[in-house]
Amino acid sequence: MTGLNPTHDPKRKSWVDTANSTDTDFPIQNLPFGVFSEGEGPRRVGVAIGDMILDLTALEVGGKLTPGGDTKVFDQGVLNPFMGLAQTVWSQTRAKIADLLDAEGGDPSLPLVARSAAQLHLPVFVRSYTDFYASKEHATNVGCMFRDPDNALMPNWLHIPIGYNGRASTVVVSGTPVHRPNGQLKGPQDDAPRFGACQKLDIELELGALVGTPNPMGQPVGAAEAYDNIFGYVLINDWSARDIQVWEYQPLGPFQSKAFGTTISPWIVTREALEPFRAPAPERVQPLLPYLHEETPNNFDIRMEVALAPKGQDATVISRTNYKYMYYSSALQLVHHASSGCAMETGDLLGSGTISGPTPDSFGSMLELTWNGRDPVEVDGGTRTFLEDGDTVAITGWCEGAYRIGFGNCDGTILPAVDFGIS
Repeated sequence: MTGLNPTHDPKRKSWVDTANSTDTDFPIQNLPFGVFSEGEGPRRVGVAIGDMILDLTALEVGGKLTPGGDTKVFDQGVLNPFMGLAQTVWSQTRAKIADLLDAEGGDPSLPLVARSAAQLHLPVFVRSYTDFYASKEHATNVGCMFRDPDNALMPNWLHIPIGYNGRASTVVVSGTPVHRPNGQLKGPQDDAPRFGACQKLDIELELGALVGTPNPMGQPVGAAEAYDNIFGYVLINDWSARDIQVWEYQPLGPFQSKAFGTTISPWIVTREALEPFRAPAPERVQPLLPYLHEETPNNFDIRMEVALAPKGQDATVISRTNYKYMYYSSALQLVHHASSGCAMETGDLLGSGTISGPTPDSFGSMLELTWNGRDPVEVDGGTRTFLEDGDTVAITGWCEGAYRIGFGNCDGTILPAVDFGIS
Protein backbone atom coordinates (compact mmCIF):
# COMPACT_ATOMS: atom_id res chain seq x y z
CA MET A 1 0.00 0.00 0.00
CA THR A 2 3.00 2.32 0.31
CA GLY A 3 4.74 4.30 -2.41
CA LEU A 4 4.26 7.38 -4.56
CA ASN A 5 1.48 7.76 -7.14
CA PRO A 6 -0.04 10.53 -9.31
CA THR A 7 -1.63 12.21 -6.26
CA HIS A 8 1.89 13.20 -5.17
CA ASP A 9 2.84 14.84 -8.49
CA PRO A 10 4.26 18.29 -7.58
CA LYS A 11 3.19 19.64 -10.97
CA ARG A 12 -0.52 19.08 -10.31
CA LYS A 13 -2.62 22.20 -9.87
CA SER A 14 -6.23 22.69 -8.88
CA TRP A 15 -9.00 24.83 -10.34
CA VAL A 16 -9.38 26.11 -6.73
CA ASP A 17 -6.92 28.98 -7.09
CA THR A 18 -5.96 29.26 -3.41
CA ALA A 19 -4.82 25.63 -3.44
CA ASN A 20 -1.98 26.63 -5.76
CA SER A 21 -0.44 29.14 -3.36
CA THR A 22 3.03 28.17 -2.19
CA ASP A 23 2.15 28.90 1.45
CA THR A 24 -1.16 27.04 1.69
CA ASP A 25 -1.41 24.09 4.05
CA PHE A 26 -3.88 22.43 1.70
CA PRO A 27 -2.68 22.02 -1.89
CA ILE A 28 -4.15 19.33 -4.13
CA GLN A 29 -1.37 16.99 -2.96
CA ASN A 30 -2.73 17.07 0.63
CA LEU A 31 -6.54 16.58 0.66
CA PRO A 32 -7.02 16.08 4.42
CA PHE A 33 -10.38 14.85 5.70
CA GLY A 34 -12.50 16.61 8.30
CA VAL A 35 -16.03 17.27 9.52
CA PHE A 36 -17.74 20.66 9.26
CA SER A 37 -21.08 22.41 9.49
CA GLU A 38 -22.59 25.73 8.44
CA GLY A 39 -24.54 27.60 11.09
CA GLU A 40 -26.99 25.22 12.72
CA GLY A 41 -26.81 22.79 9.79
CA PRO A 42 -25.89 19.11 10.03
CA ARG A 43 -22.33 17.89 10.27
CA ARG A 44 -20.85 16.91 6.92
CA VAL A 45 -17.63 15.27 5.80
CA GLY A 46 -15.28 17.36 3.70
CA VAL A 47 -11.77 17.71 2.32
CA ALA A 48 -9.74 20.90 2.73
CA ILE A 49 -8.51 22.41 -0.53
CA GLY A 50 -6.90 25.85 -0.41
CA ASP A 51 -9.21 28.12 1.59
CA MET A 52 -12.25 25.99 0.72
CA ILE A 53 -13.86 22.73 1.81
CA LEU A 54 -15.08 20.19 -0.72
CA ASP A 55 -18.39 18.76 0.54
CA LEU A 56 -18.01 14.97 0.28
CA THR A 57 -21.39 14.33 1.86
CA ALA A 58 -23.06 16.23 -0.98
CA LEU A 59 -20.92 14.44 -3.57
CA GLU A 60 -21.98 11.09 -2.14
CA VAL A 61 -25.65 12.05 -2.20
CA GLY A 62 -25.26 13.15 -5.82
CA GLY A 63 -23.54 9.89 -6.78
CA LYS A 64 -20.26 11.51 -7.81
CA LEU A 65 -18.33 9.78 -5.03
CA THR A 66 -19.39 6.35 -3.77
CA PRO A 67 -16.57 4.78 -1.72
CA GLY A 68 -19.03 2.57 0.16
CA GLY A 69 -20.83 1.36 -2.97
CA ASP A 70 -24.53 1.23 -2.14
CA THR A 71 -23.79 2.10 1.50
CA LYS A 72 -23.29 5.75 2.38
CA VAL A 73 -20.23 6.44 4.54
CA PHE A 74 -20.17 10.25 4.57
CA ASP A 75 -23.61 10.76 6.13
CA GLN A 76 -22.93 10.19 9.85
CA GLY A 77 -20.98 13.32 10.80
CA VAL A 78 -17.80 11.38 11.59
CA LEU A 79 -15.16 9.71 9.44
CA ASN A 80 -15.20 6.28 11.13
CA PRO A 81 -17.42 4.60 8.49
CA PHE A 82 -15.03 5.66 5.73
CA MET A 83 -11.90 4.87 7.77
CA GLY A 84 -13.22 1.34 8.33
CA LEU A 85 -13.25 0.59 4.59
CA ALA A 86 -10.46 -1.25 2.79
CA GLN A 87 -7.15 0.58 2.41
CA THR A 88 -7.47 0.32 -1.37
CA VAL A 89 -10.72 2.30 -1.08
CA TRP A 90 -8.98 5.07 0.86
CA SER A 91 -6.43 5.38 -1.93
CA GLN A 92 -8.98 5.16 -4.74
CA THR A 93 -11.15 7.81 -3.09
CA ARG A 94 -8.20 10.14 -2.63
CA ALA A 95 -7.25 9.69 -6.30
CA LYS A 96 -10.85 10.37 -7.40
CA ILE A 97 -11.05 13.54 -5.32
CA ALA A 98 -7.72 14.74 -6.77
CA ASP A 99 -9.03 14.16 -10.29
CA LEU A 100 -12.24 16.08 -9.54
CA LEU A 101 -10.21 19.03 -8.22
CA ASP A 102 -7.53 18.94 -10.91
CA ALA A 103 -7.07 22.07 -13.02
CA GLU A 104 -7.05 19.87 -16.13
CA GLY A 105 -10.17 17.76 -16.48
CA GLY A 106 -11.64 18.52 -13.06
CA ASP A 107 -15.17 19.68 -12.25
CA PRO A 108 -15.46 23.35 -11.16
CA SER A 109 -19.16 22.85 -10.39
CA LEU A 110 -18.40 20.80 -7.28
CA PRO A 111 -19.97 21.93 -3.97
CA LEU A 112 -17.48 24.08 -2.05
CA VAL A 113 -17.79 25.88 1.27
CA ALA A 114 -15.42 28.62 2.43
CA ARG A 115 -13.39 27.40 5.41
CA SER A 116 -13.86 30.81 7.01
CA ALA A 117 -17.65 30.27 6.98
CA ALA A 118 -17.56 26.73 8.38
CA GLN A 119 -17.44 25.38 11.91
CA LEU A 120 -15.03 22.48 12.28
CA HIS A 121 -15.82 19.52 14.53
CA LEU A 122 -14.08 16.50 15.99
CA PRO A 123 -13.48 14.49 12.80
CA VAL A 124 -13.77 11.01 14.33
CA PHE A 125 -15.47 9.19 17.14
CA VAL A 126 -12.36 8.44 19.20
CA ARG A 127 -12.86 4.80 20.18
CA SER A 128 -9.97 4.86 22.65
CA TYR A 129 -6.91 6.98 23.32
CA THR A 130 -3.40 5.77 24.17
CA ASP A 131 -0.58 8.17 24.91
CA PHE A 132 3.05 7.16 24.48
CA TYR A 133 6.39 8.46 25.74
CA ALA A 134 8.40 8.00 22.57
CA SER A 135 10.87 10.90 22.39
CA LYS A 136 14.30 10.01 23.71
CA GLU A 137 15.15 13.67 24.22
CA HIS A 138 11.95 14.30 26.21
CA ALA A 139 12.34 11.19 28.34
CA THR A 140 15.98 12.06 29.02
CA ASN A 141 15.14 15.64 30.02
CA VAL A 142 12.42 14.51 32.41
CA GLY A 143 14.70 11.84 33.85
CA CYS A 144 17.44 14.39 34.43
CA MET A 145 15.02 16.70 36.23
CA PHE A 146 13.43 14.17 38.54
CA ARG A 147 15.95 11.31 38.78
CA ASP A 148 19.67 10.72 38.37
CA PRO A 149 21.01 12.55 35.27
CA ASP A 150 23.50 9.69 34.79
CA ASN A 151 20.59 7.25 34.57
CA ALA A 152 17.92 9.48 33.11
CA LEU A 153 16.21 6.76 31.06
CA MET A 154 14.49 3.92 32.87
CA PRO A 155 16.02 0.51 31.99
CA ASN A 156 13.04 -0.49 29.81
CA TRP A 157 12.84 2.72 27.76
CA LEU A 158 15.34 1.76 25.04
CA HIS A 159 13.58 -1.57 24.47
CA ILE A 160 9.85 -0.85 24.56
CA PRO A 161 7.45 1.94 23.52
CA ILE A 162 6.16 3.15 26.90
CA GLY A 163 2.51 4.17 26.99
CA TYR A 164 -0.65 4.42 29.06
CA ASN A 165 -4.36 4.43 28.28
CA GLY A 166 -5.84 7.92 28.43
CA ARG A 167 -9.37 9.31 28.26
CA ALA A 168 -11.08 9.37 24.87
CA SER A 169 -14.04 11.25 26.39
CA THR A 170 -12.05 14.47 26.77
CA VAL A 171 -10.43 14.52 23.33
CA VAL A 172 -11.69 17.78 21.80
CA VAL A 173 -11.25 19.63 18.54
CA SER A 174 -9.05 22.70 18.09
CA GLY A 175 -10.65 25.87 19.41
CA THR A 176 -12.35 24.20 22.37
CA PRO A 177 -11.46 25.97 25.66
CA VAL A 178 -9.96 23.84 28.41
CA HIS A 179 -10.53 24.44 32.13
CA ARG A 180 -7.56 24.42 34.46
CA PRO A 181 -7.93 21.11 36.32
CA ASN A 182 -8.37 20.53 40.02
CA GLY A 183 -6.68 17.66 41.80
CA GLN A 184 -4.63 16.47 44.72
CA LEU A 185 -1.44 18.46 45.25
CA LYS A 186 1.46 17.76 47.57
CA GLY A 187 4.67 19.74 47.58
CA PRO A 188 7.96 18.18 48.70
CA GLN A 189 7.74 20.00 52.06
CA ASP A 190 4.04 19.31 52.69
CA ASP A 191 3.02 16.82 55.37
CA ALA A 192 -0.21 15.92 53.57
CA PRO A 193 -1.89 16.54 50.23
CA ARG A 194 -4.56 19.16 49.57
CA PHE A 195 -7.20 19.54 46.87
CA GLY A 196 -7.03 22.55 44.60
CA ALA A 197 -6.38 24.04 41.19
CA CYS A 198 -3.29 22.98 39.24
CA GLN A 199 -0.46 25.53 39.48
CA LYS A 200 1.86 23.92 36.91
CA LEU A 201 -0.35 23.60 33.84
CA ASP A 202 1.62 22.52 30.80
CA ILE A 203 1.45 21.64 27.12
CA GLU A 204 2.62 18.53 25.34
CA LEU A 205 3.36 18.89 21.63
CA GLU A 206 2.47 15.59 19.98
CA LEU A 207 1.44 13.92 16.74
CA GLY A 208 -1.54 11.59 16.82
CA ALA A 209 -2.05 8.53 14.61
CA LEU A 210 -5.62 7.39 13.89
CA VAL A 211 -6.18 3.69 13.29
CA GLY A 212 -8.22 2.86 10.23
CA THR A 213 -7.86 -0.89 9.75
CA PRO A 214 -8.60 -2.83 12.95
CA ASN A 215 -7.01 -6.07 14.09
CA PRO A 216 -9.02 -8.82 15.82
CA MET A 217 -8.42 -9.58 19.47
CA GLY A 218 -5.56 -12.06 19.78
CA GLN A 219 -4.07 -11.12 16.38
CA PRO A 220 -0.81 -9.09 16.46
CA VAL A 221 0.41 -7.00 13.52
CA GLY A 222 3.86 -6.50 12.01
CA ALA A 223 5.54 -3.16 11.44
CA ALA A 224 4.73 -2.92 7.70
CA GLU A 225 1.11 -3.91 8.31
CA ALA A 226 0.81 -1.45 11.20
CA TYR A 227 2.10 1.41 9.06
CA ASP A 228 -0.55 0.66 6.45
CA ASN A 229 -3.31 0.26 9.06
CA ILE A 230 -2.94 3.91 10.09
CA PHE A 231 -5.45 6.08 8.23
CA GLY A 232 -3.90 9.43 9.02
CA TYR A 233 -2.44 11.89 11.49
CA VAL A 234 -3.46 14.91 13.56
CA LEU A 235 -1.64 17.40 15.76
CA ILE A 236 -2.14 16.94 19.51
CA ASN A 237 -1.79 19.13 22.56
CA ASP A 238 -2.06 16.71 25.48
CA TRP A 239 -2.50 19.25 28.28
CA SER A 240 -0.75 18.18 31.47
CA ALA A 241 -1.01 19.14 35.14
CA ARG A 242 2.56 18.63 36.31
CA ASP A 243 1.98 19.22 40.02
CA ILE A 244 -0.95 16.80 40.09
CA GLN A 245 1.08 14.32 38.05
CA VAL A 246 4.12 14.26 40.32
CA TRP A 247 1.97 13.22 43.31
CA GLU A 248 -0.24 10.65 41.58
CA TYR A 249 1.90 8.94 38.95
CA GLN A 250 3.55 6.29 41.11
CA PRO A 251 3.09 3.37 40.82
CA LEU A 252 0.66 3.20 37.87
CA GLY A 253 1.41 6.34 35.84
CA PRO A 254 -0.57 9.48 34.95
CA PHE A 255 -4.29 9.64 35.72
CA GLN A 256 -6.17 12.87 36.52
CA SER A 257 -3.16 14.95 35.50
CA LYS A 258 -3.85 13.98 31.86
CA ALA A 259 -7.57 13.12 31.86
CA PHE A 260 -9.01 16.64 31.77
CA GLY A 261 -8.33 17.54 28.12
CA THR A 262 -6.55 16.58 24.91
CA THR A 263 -6.83 18.89 21.90
CA ILE A 264 -6.45 17.65 18.31
CA SER A 265 -6.38 19.46 14.99
CA PRO A 266 -9.56 19.19 12.88
CA TRP A 267 -8.01 17.91 9.65
CA ILE A 268 -6.74 14.34 9.32
CA VAL A 269 -3.74 14.32 7.01
CA THR A 270 -3.70 10.89 5.41
CA ARG A 271 -0.77 8.55 5.62
CA GLU A 272 -0.69 8.57 1.83
CA ALA A 273 -0.30 12.36 1.69
CA LEU A 274 2.74 12.12 3.99
CA GLU A 275 4.42 9.39 1.94
CA PRO A 276 6.97 11.72 0.24
CA PHE A 277 8.15 12.92 3.64
CA ARG A 278 9.06 9.63 5.30
CA ALA A 279 12.19 9.81 7.45
CA PRO A 280 14.34 7.23 9.23
CA ALA A 281 14.23 6.75 12.97
CA PRO A 282 17.21 7.96 15.04
CA GLU A 283 20.06 5.52 15.49
CA ARG A 284 19.21 2.83 18.03
CA VAL A 285 21.15 2.92 21.27
CA GLN A 286 20.24 -0.71 21.90
CA PRO A 287 18.92 -3.18 19.27
CA LEU A 288 15.15 -3.60 19.43
CA LEU A 289 13.56 -7.02 19.69
CA PRO A 290 12.73 -8.57 16.29
CA TYR A 291 8.98 -7.86 16.49
CA LEU A 292 9.83 -4.13 16.57
CA HIS A 293 12.09 -4.23 13.53
CA GLU A 294 11.18 -1.77 10.75
CA GLU A 295 12.19 -2.50 7.16
CA THR A 296 11.27 1.01 6.02
CA PRO A 297 11.62 4.54 7.44
CA ASN A 298 8.32 5.13 9.26
CA ASN A 299 8.92 8.55 10.78
CA PHE A 300 8.04 11.76 8.93
CA ASP A 301 9.88 15.05 8.41
CA ILE A 302 7.20 17.27 9.97
CA ARG A 303 8.22 20.70 11.20
CA MET A 304 6.29 21.76 14.30
CA GLU A 305 5.89 24.99 16.25
CA VAL A 306 4.25 26.03 19.51
CA ALA A 307 3.07 29.62 19.99
CA LEU A 308 1.77 31.10 23.23
CA ALA A 309 -0.42 34.21 23.45
CA PRO A 310 -1.32 35.68 26.85
CA LYS A 311 -4.84 37.13 26.95
CA GLY A 312 -4.95 40.31 24.87
CA GLN A 313 -1.34 39.89 23.67
CA ASP A 314 0.33 38.69 20.48
CA ALA A 315 1.53 35.12 20.07
CA THR A 316 5.19 34.24 20.60
CA VAL A 317 6.73 31.08 19.16
CA ILE A 318 8.30 29.28 22.13
CA SER A 319 9.30 25.98 20.49
CA ARG A 320 10.37 24.74 17.07
CA THR A 321 10.93 21.00 16.62
CA ASN A 322 10.43 18.10 14.21
CA TYR A 323 8.63 14.74 14.39
CA LYS A 324 11.61 13.02 12.72
CA TYR A 325 13.37 12.98 16.12
CA MET A 326 10.93 10.42 17.56
CA TYR A 327 12.66 7.24 18.71
CA TYR A 328 9.55 5.08 18.24
CA SER A 329 7.33 5.69 15.19
CA SER A 330 3.54 5.53 15.31
CA ALA A 331 3.79 2.23 13.46
CA LEU A 332 5.96 0.74 16.20
CA GLN A 333 3.58 2.07 18.84
CA LEU A 334 0.76 0.27 17.07
CA VAL A 335 2.83 -2.92 16.73
CA HIS A 336 3.58 -2.97 20.43
CA HIS A 337 0.01 -2.10 21.39
CA ALA A 338 -1.34 -5.07 19.42
CA SER A 339 1.50 -7.45 20.34
CA SER A 340 -0.29 -8.71 23.45
CA GLY A 341 -3.38 -9.53 21.39
CA CYS A 342 -5.03 -6.18 22.13
CA ALA A 343 -7.73 -5.44 19.55
CA MET A 344 -7.18 -2.05 17.91
CA GLU A 345 -10.35 -0.45 16.57
CA THR A 346 -11.16 2.01 13.80
CA GLY A 347 -10.90 5.46 15.38
CA ASP A 348 -8.34 4.56 18.03
CA LEU A 349 -6.01 7.49 18.66
CA LEU A 350 -2.32 6.93 19.44
CA GLY A 351 -0.49 9.96 20.81
CA SER A 352 3.24 10.08 20.12
CA GLY A 353 4.11 11.59 23.46
CA THR A 354 5.90 14.92 23.76
CA ILE A 355 8.06 15.64 20.71
CA SER A 356 11.34 17.22 21.79
CA GLY A 357 14.43 17.85 19.73
CA PRO A 358 18.12 18.04 20.69
CA THR A 359 18.30 21.78 21.49
CA PRO A 360 16.59 23.79 24.26
CA ASP A 361 14.46 25.73 21.78
CA SER A 362 13.12 22.46 20.34
CA PHE A 363 11.65 21.06 23.56
CA GLY A 364 7.94 20.19 23.31
CA SER A 365 6.75 21.07 26.82
CA MET A 366 7.05 24.03 29.16
CA LEU A 367 8.38 21.66 31.79
CA GLU A 368 11.48 21.31 29.60
CA LEU A 369 11.52 24.79 28.06
CA THR A 370 11.62 26.38 31.55
CA TRP A 371 13.37 23.43 33.23
CA ASN A 372 10.51 22.97 35.71
CA GLY A 373 10.05 26.71 36.17
CA ARG A 374 13.70 27.61 36.76
CA ASP A 375 14.18 29.49 33.47
CA PRO A 376 11.07 31.47 32.40
CA VAL A 377 10.41 31.90 28.68
CA GLU A 378 9.77 35.31 27.16
CA VAL A 379 6.27 35.95 25.78
CA ASP A 380 4.50 39.10 24.66
CA GLY A 381 3.85 41.18 27.75
CA GLY A 382 6.02 39.21 30.16
CA THR A 383 7.30 35.71 30.90
CA ARG A 384 5.89 32.27 31.61
CA THR A 385 7.04 29.24 33.55
CA PHE A 386 3.71 27.40 33.16
CA LEU A 387 0.36 28.39 31.67
CA GLU A 388 -1.83 31.09 33.17
CA ASP A 389 -5.59 31.53 32.80
CA GLY A 390 -6.44 33.22 29.50
CA ASP A 391 -3.35 31.91 27.71
CA THR A 392 -3.91 30.53 24.22
CA VAL A 393 -1.58 27.85 22.87
CA ALA A 394 -1.42 27.24 19.12
CA ILE A 395 0.40 24.24 17.62
CA THR A 396 1.13 24.08 13.90
CA GLY A 397 2.81 21.43 11.79
CA TRP A 398 3.78 21.06 8.16
CA CYS A 399 6.02 19.20 5.71
CA GLU A 400 8.07 21.27 3.28
CA GLY A 401 9.37 20.09 -0.08
CA ALA A 402 8.19 20.59 -3.63
CA TYR A 403 4.94 21.61 -1.95
CA ARG A 404 3.72 22.16 1.61
CA ILE A 405 1.55 19.63 3.46
CA GLY A 406 0.02 21.25 6.55
CA PHE A 407 -2.28 20.16 9.35
CA GLY A 408 -3.99 23.45 10.14
CA ASN A 409 -4.06 24.70 13.72
CA CYS A 410 -4.36 22.92 17.04
CA ASP A 411 -5.46 25.70 19.41
CA GLY A 412 -6.80 25.92 22.94
CA THR A 413 -7.39 28.62 25.55
CA ILE A 414 -7.10 28.05 29.29
CA LEU A 415 -10.17 28.88 31.39
CA PRO A 416 -10.05 29.20 35.19
CA ALA A 417 -10.53 26.11 37.33
CA VAL A 418 -14.09 25.31 38.35
CA ASP A 419 -14.72 26.10 42.01
CA PHE A 420 -16.36 23.01 43.50
CA GLY A 421 -16.51 24.55 46.95
CA ILE A 422 -14.53 21.63 48.36
CA SER A 423 -10.98 21.12 49.52
